[in-house]
Amino acid sequence: MKKRLGDYIKEYSVRNKENQDIPVYSVTNTEGFCQDYFGKEVASKDKSTYKIVPQGYFAYNPSRINVGSVDWQRTQERVIVSPLYNVFSVSDKLDQQYLYYYLKSDFALQRIKAVATGSVRDNLKLKMLYEFPINIPELSSQKNIVELLDKIKKIEGLKKAELDYFDTLVKARFVEMFEKESDQWHHKKLVECCDNKNDIKCGPFGSQLHVEDYQNIGVPVYGIPEVNSGFKSNPKLYISQQKAEELSAYSLIDGDVAVSRKGNVGQAALFYDSLKNGIIHSDVLRVRLNKQIMDPFFLIGELHFSQSIRNQVKQASNGAIMPGINVTKLKQIVVDIPPLAIQKEFSGFIQQVEKSKVAIQKSLDETQILFQSLMQKYFG
Repeated sequence: MKKRLGDYIKEYSVRNKENQDIPVYSVTNTEGFCQDYFGKEVASKDKSTYKIVPQGYFAYNPSRINVGSVDWQRTQERVIVSPLYNVFSVSDKLDQQYLYYYLKSDFALQRIKAVATGSVRDNLKLKMLYEFPINIPELSSQKNIVELLDKIKKIEGLKKAELDYFDTLVKARFVEMFEKESDQWHHKKLVECCDNKNDIKCGPFGSQLHVEDYQNIGVPVYGIPEVNSGFKSNPKLYISQQKAEELSAYSLIDGDVAVSRKGNVGQAALFYDSLKNGIIHSDVLRVRLNKQIMDPFFLIGELHFSQSIRNQVKQASNGAIMPGINVTKLKQIVVDIPPLAIQKEFSGFIQQVEKSKVAIQKSLDETQILFQSLMQKYFG
């Protein structure tokens, strides 16, 4: 039987009236309690109205809890947070970490979004939180549940660290193989590494592809999110087969390098044959290389890790209201051309790393599915 959460938590509204030098913290949805982002700016302020959060107490920003920005304070004897925050204590019959997981569960987040009010942003008052229903088993059972969920989160963290390690390894390998001897390589403009000047192309603009052309299914339009994920995320935009044929000049084929031209400018990803045929979005540039001159994986390495290339991309992106690079400027970027055999050695290394990452990602996905199923079981 579910209990009323308000019977187990109580508001704590003690201010830092004497303006003591207590560490200022924020609560984020990813880091939980962390040193306040604004640093020196906050340090110079009068903090007498800030709320004190003793160790073991919870705090949340009423307009950010809807995205999971809630945590209990476990780092210091006491910290202070913005006056906007709600702070509350927890009954000794309710384990803090158990409540933390509950507040992070899909059930709680959906309920927060359903009951929160506010004209601009959802705003969850503490009295609303009091009315939330929660399963509260015996304290020993709560601790067993927490122990299991903590273990799974630790495994998840280790797998994410492995993926980060492989990314670092790729950069280190690139620097080792190419950066120290870059003066010895041949150099070409990027367009000279293609068979045709139109092999470097920007996606279709509004005159060719209108908003009304987009649909929920069909031929994918690959944009910046897909490039940033290395084509691991599902496309959000689609067009009809007929429209795709009209725009076939903007197609992606196996071995093409897609480059983000806005936002994270220069982020690149390889398009491969197991992906669904599609076209590039107007925010994406396509580079179709002559593979007897440059290996696609090597170009991606240059765009990501070569300081010289990154500086050229940055310089070419300046001058606009929103930083971005166009086709003409990308074509003129000067790239290193090491012997093809060395490029292919790097390419082989990348492909082995990618195989390892795929296995780790699969294991990570399974771990996250297990975690979510347990969260549903305990808090759904």
